[in-house]
Amino acid sequence: MTNHFNTKERILHAAEDLFAQHGFAGTSLRQVTSRADVNIAAVNYHFGSKENLVHEVFKHRMDEMSEKRLSALSECVAKDPADLHGILLAFIQPALALTMDRHGASFVRVLARAYAEKNDGLRNFLSENYGQVLREFAKAIAVCLPQLSKEELYWRMDFTAGALTYAMADFGLIRRQPGVTEKAHCEKAAQHLIAFAQAGLKA
Repeated sequence: MTNHFNTKERILHAAEDLFAQHGFAGTSLRQVTSRADVNIAAVNYHFGSKENLVHEVFKHRMDEMSEKRLSALSECVAKDPADLHGILLAFIQPALALTMDRHGASFVRVLARAYAEKNDGLRNFLSENYGQVLREFAKAIAVCLPQLSKEELYWRMDFTAGALTYAMADFGLIRRQPGVTEKAHCEKAAQHLIAFAQAGLKA
């Protein structure tokens, strides 16, 4: 059984690294099999097609992240439904924590590719599988900011999610200072992003 699991994991990690480097269209299954050191039959057995493999790379990371987000959200709302800071923390922290994972950094680049490449199939997949998570957060934020119309709220949430993706990808002007641990840098990024998002949502 372990062997089974290892093969699947190896294929997922190889695909994630290659998608991060070359994009989805630019990566062939042959490259994936060569990087994972498996044959094409193994990919077909575990995933069936390249499209499924792309979807599984996302599920592999996002299922867990979504679960953490939603459980932090329900805890926060149970304590205080008007705690906008806590709601944003529940949204932002699990995503930034992903960047701390050794393989997570590759996935963040894959995520940035998903935004950059006009891949409708992938967008539909993400919206069908993870759109509900955003809607749950929108509902919670609407309670804190009843003056916002639904459209205005969705615009502001889109910008917040975009800023979060950008912070995750670490493209920005802020580099981790020498002597600052990855974890401390990540926590600082979360604090700044939450302050920024709160101000933007309330504007």
